[in-house]
Amino acid sequence: MSSFTTLDLIAVGWFLGVWLFLSWLTEFSPFRTFSLTFSMNGARRDWIERMAERELRMIDTSIMAGLQNGTAFFASTSLLAIGGCFALLNSTDRVIEVFQELPYVVAVSRGIYEAKVLGLIVIYAYAFFKFGWAYRVFNYASILIGAVPMRDKAGTAEMRRAVDRAATMTVLAGRHFNRGLRAFFMSIGYLGWFLGPVPLVAGASFVFIVLIRRQFFSDSRAAVTEPQE
Repeated sequence: MSSFTTLDLIAVGWFLGVWLFLSWLTEFSPFRTFSLTFSMNGARRDWIERMAERELRMIDTSIMAGLQNGTAFFASTSLLAIGGCFALLNSTDRVIEVFQELPYVVAVSRGIYEAKVLGLIVIYAYAFFKFGWAYRVFNYASILIGAVPMRDKAGTAEMRRAVDRAATMTVLAGRHFNRGLRAFFMSIGYLGWFLGPVPLVAGASFVFIVLIRRQFFSDSRAAVTEPQE
Protein backbone atom coordinates (compact mmCIF):
# COMPACT_ATOMS: atom_id res chain seq x y z
CA MET A 1 0.00 0.00 0.00
CA SER A 2 1.30 3.41 -0.94
CA SER A 3 1.64 5.82 1.94
CA PHE A 4 0.29 9.33 2.12
CA THR A 5 2.58 12.05 0.88
CA THR A 6 3.79 14.97 2.96
CA LEU A 7 1.44 17.20 0.97
CA ASP A 8 -1.46 14.95 1.95
CA LEU A 9 -0.59 15.29 5.62
CA ILE A 10 -0.30 19.06 5.29
CA ALA A 11 -3.68 19.20 3.55
CA VAL A 12 -5.34 17.13 6.29
CA GLY A 13 -3.77 19.36 8.91
CA TRP A 14 -5.14 22.40 7.06
CA PHE A 15 -8.60 20.82 6.91
CA LEU A 16 -8.66 20.05 10.63
CA GLY A 17 -7.19 23.45 11.48
CA VAL A 18 -9.85 25.25 9.45
CA TRP A 19 -12.60 23.24 11.16
CA LEU A 20 -11.26 23.91 14.65
CA PHE A 21 -10.63 27.59 13.92
CA LEU A 22 -14.16 28.00 12.57
CA SER A 23 -15.59 26.38 15.71
CA TRP A 24 -13.47 28.60 17.95
CA LEU A 25 -14.34 31.74 15.99
CA THR A 26 -18.11 31.23 16.21
CA GLU A 27 -18.33 29.76 19.72
CA PHE A 28 -15.45 30.94 21.91
CA SER A 29 -13.62 33.88 20.35
CA PRO A 30 -14.19 37.53 21.30
CA PHE A 31 -15.78 37.95 17.84
CA ARG A 32 -18.54 35.41 18.55
CA THR A 33 -20.84 38.21 19.73
CA PHE A 34 -21.03 39.43 16.12
CA SER A 35 -22.08 36.05 14.74
CA LEU A 36 -25.48 34.87 13.58
CA THR A 37 -25.31 32.01 16.08
CA PHE A 38 -24.87 34.42 19.01
CA SER A 39 -27.78 36.55 17.83
CA MET A 40 -30.02 33.51 17.47
CA ASN A 41 -29.08 32.35 20.97
CA GLY A 42 -30.38 35.68 22.22
CA ALA A 43 -33.53 35.17 20.17
CA ARG A 44 -34.00 31.74 21.76
CA ARG A 45 -33.91 33.30 25.22
CA ASP A 46 -36.33 36.03 24.12
CA TRP A 47 -38.66 33.32 22.82
CA ILE A 48 -38.74 31.49 26.16
CA GLU A 49 -39.35 34.74 28.02
CA ARG A 50 -42.26 35.62 25.70
CA MET A 51 -43.57 32.09 26.09
CA ALA A 52 -43.70 32.53 29.85
CA GLU A 53 -46.01 35.52 29.38
CA ARG A 54 -48.54 33.58 27.29
CA GLU A 55 -51.54 31.83 28.78
CA LEU A 56 -51.83 29.39 25.85
CA ARG A 57 -48.57 27.87 24.61
CA MET A 58 -49.58 25.72 21.65
CA ILE A 59 -47.44 27.83 19.31
CA ASP A 60 -44.40 27.14 21.48
CA THR A 61 -44.94 23.39 21.42
CA SER A 62 -45.30 23.62 17.63
CA ILE A 63 -41.98 25.46 17.38
CA MET A 64 -40.27 22.85 19.54
CA ALA A 65 -41.76 20.02 17.47
CA GLY A 66 -40.38 21.63 14.32
CA LEU A 67 -36.92 21.90 15.85
CA GLN A 68 -37.02 18.25 16.92
CA ASN A 69 -38.21 17.06 13.52
CA GLY A 70 -35.43 18.96 11.74
CA THR A 71 -32.83 17.50 14.07
CA ALA A 72 -34.21 13.97 13.59
CA PHE A 73 -34.03 14.44 9.82
CA PHE A 74 -30.35 15.32 9.92
CA ALA A 75 -29.60 12.46 12.32
CA SER A 76 -31.24 10.05 9.89
CA THR A 77 -29.36 11.63 6.99
CA SER A 78 -26.09 11.06 8.85
CA LEU A 79 -26.85 7.34 9.10
CA LEU A 80 -27.70 7.23 5.39
CA ALA A 81 -24.42 8.97 4.60
CA ILE A 82 -22.52 6.41 6.69
CA GLY A 83 -24.28 3.63 4.81
CA GLY A 84 -23.34 5.28 1.52
CA CYS A 85 -19.70 5.38 2.62
CA PHE A 86 -19.75 1.64 3.35
CA ALA A 87 -21.22 1.14 -0.12
CA LEU A 88 -18.21 3.03 -1.49
CA LEU A 89 -15.92 0.64 0.36
CA ASN A 90 -17.68 -2.28 -1.29
CA SER A 91 -17.10 -0.68 -4.71
CA THR A 92 -13.45 0.20 -4.22
CA ASP A 93 -12.16 -1.42 -7.41
CA ARG A 94 -14.77 0.24 -9.60
CA VAL A 95 -14.22 3.66 -8.08
CA ILE A 96 -10.45 3.39 -8.56
CA GLU A 97 -11.06 2.57 -12.21
CA VAL A 98 -13.19 5.70 -12.54
CA PHE A 99 -10.45 7.85 -10.97
CA GLN A 100 -7.88 6.42 -13.35
CA GLU A 101 -10.03 7.44 -16.31
CA LEU A 102 -10.31 11.06 -15.21
CA PRO A 103 -8.43 13.67 -17.28
CA TYR A 104 -6.88 14.92 -14.07
CA VAL A 105 -4.62 12.01 -13.19
CA VAL A 106 -4.83 11.03 -9.55
CA ALA A 107 -2.52 8.39 -8.14
CA VAL A 108 -4.88 6.23 -6.10
CA SER A 109 -4.13 2.96 -4.35
CA ARG A 110 -6.73 0.77 -2.71
CA GLY A 111 -5.41 1.42 0.79
CA ILE A 112 -5.32 5.20 0.38
CA TYR A 113 -8.80 5.31 -1.09
CA GLU A 114 -10.24 3.19 1.73
CA ALA A 115 -8.50 5.34 4.34
CA LYS A 116 -10.09 8.46 2.84
CA VAL A 117 -13.53 6.85 2.88
CA LEU A 118 -13.01 5.84 6.52
CA GLY A 119 -12.21 9.48 7.29
CA LEU A 120 -15.50 10.48 5.69
CA ILE A 121 -17.29 7.89 7.84
CA VAL A 122 -15.72 9.41 10.94
CA ILE A 123 -17.03 12.85 9.97
CA TYR A 124 -20.57 11.58 9.46
CA ALA A 125 -20.40 9.52 12.65
CA TYR A 126 -19.42 12.68 14.54
CA ALA A 127 -22.34 14.51 12.92
CA PHE A 128 -24.73 11.71 13.92
CA PHE A 129 -23.66 11.87 17.56
CA LYS A 130 -24.11 15.65 17.57
CA PHE A 131 -27.55 15.50 15.94
CA GLY A 132 -28.58 12.59 18.17
CA TRP A 133 -27.56 14.46 21.31
CA ALA A 134 -29.20 17.66 20.04
CA TYR A 135 -32.45 15.73 19.59
CA ARG A 136 -32.20 14.44 23.14
CA VAL A 137 -31.49 17.93 24.51
CA PHE A 138 -34.46 19.34 22.58
CA ASN A 139 -36.55 16.68 24.36
CA TYR A 140 -35.18 17.91 27.68
CA ALA A 141 -35.96 21.48 26.65
CA SER A 142 -39.55 20.46 25.83
CA ILE A 143 -39.97 19.07 29.33
CA LEU A 144 -38.50 22.20 30.90
CA ILE A 145 -40.79 24.38 28.80
CA GLY A 146 -43.72 22.32 30.05
CA ALA A 147 -42.49 22.90 33.60
CA VAL A 148 -42.52 26.70 33.24
CA PRO A 149 -45.21 28.07 35.59
CA MET A 150 -48.28 29.86 34.28
CA ARG A 151 -48.09 33.58 33.74
CA ASP A 152 -49.67 34.39 37.11
CA LYS A 153 -46.24 33.51 38.53
CA ALA A 154 -44.57 36.23 36.44
CA GLY A 155 -41.85 38.11 38.30
CA THR A 156 -41.31 35.40 40.89
CA ALA A 157 -38.03 33.63 41.54
CA GLU A 158 -39.68 30.35 40.55
CA MET A 159 -40.58 31.74 37.13
CA ARG A 160 -37.11 33.21 36.63
CA ARG A 161 -35.41 29.91 37.40
CA ALA A 162 -37.76 27.97 35.14
CA VAL A 163 -37.23 30.37 32.23
CA ASP A 164 -33.45 30.29 32.68
CA ARG A 165 -33.40 26.47 32.68
CA ALA A 166 -35.57 26.17 29.58
CA ALA A 167 -33.68 28.88 27.69
CA THR A 168 -30.27 27.43 28.55
CA MET A 169 -31.31 23.94 27.47
CA THR A 170 -32.65 25.30 24.17
CA VAL A 171 -29.38 27.14 23.51
CA LEU A 172 -27.37 23.99 24.27
CA ALA A 173 -29.51 21.96 21.86
CA GLY A 174 -28.92 24.55 19.16
CA ARG A 175 -25.17 24.45 19.84
CA HIS A 176 -24.94 20.70 19.27
CA PHE A 177 -27.17 20.96 16.20
CA ASN A 178 -24.88 23.63 14.76
CA ARG A 179 -21.82 21.46 15.36
CA GLY A 180 -23.42 18.58 13.51
CA LEU A 181 -24.38 20.86 10.65
CA ARG A 182 -20.84 22.25 10.54
CA ALA A 183 -19.56 18.69 10.15
CA PHE A 184 -21.88 18.23 7.17
CA PHE A 185 -20.54 21.38 5.55
CA MET A 186 -16.93 20.42 6.19
CA SER A 187 -17.55 17.00 4.66
CA ILE A 188 -18.20 18.79 1.35
CA GLY A 189 -14.71 20.27 1.51
CA TYR A 190 -13.30 16.88 2.52
CA LEU A 191 -14.54 15.35 -0.74
CA GLY A 192 -11.81 17.30 -2.52
CA TRP A 193 -9.24 14.96 -0.99
CA PHE A 194 -10.38 12.19 -3.32
CA LEU A 195 -8.89 14.32 -6.11
CA GLY A 196 -5.74 15.13 -4.19
CA PRO A 197 -4.32 17.31 -1.40
CA VAL A 198 -4.60 20.60 -3.29
CA PRO A 199 -8.38 20.18 -3.90
CA LEU A 200 -8.75 19.32 -0.20
CA VAL A 201 -7.11 22.60 0.81
CA ALA A 202 -9.19 24.47 -1.75
CA GLY A 203 -12.42 22.77 -0.66
CA ALA A 204 -11.83 23.38 3.04
CA SER A 205 -10.96 27.01 2.37
CA PHE A 206 -14.07 27.51 0.24
CA VAL A 207 -16.34 26.05 2.91
CA PHE A 208 -14.62 28.22 5.54
CA ILE A 209 -15.24 31.38 3.50
CA VAL A 210 -18.89 30.47 2.89
CA LEU A 211 -19.58 29.74 6.57
CA ILE A 212 -17.77 32.86 7.79
CA ARG A 213 -19.81 34.97 5.40
CA ARG A 214 -23.03 33.40 6.62
CA GLN A 215 -22.11 33.86 10.26
CA PHE A 216 -20.84 37.43 10.14
CA PHE A 217 -21.77 39.15 6.87
CA SER A 218 -25.00 37.57 5.60
CA ASP A 219 -28.47 39.06 5.20
CA SER A 220 -29.66 36.48 7.74
CA ARG A 221 -27.40 37.97 10.40
CA ALA A 222 -28.53 41.47 9.51
CA ALA A 223 -32.16 40.39 9.86
CA VAL A 224 -31.76 39.38 13.51
CA THR A 225 -29.61 42.29 14.69
CA GLU A 226 -30.94 45.59 15.87
CA PRO A 227 -31.31 48.16 13.06
CA GLN A 228 -28.90 51.06 13.24
CA GLU A 229 -30.49 54.48 13.58
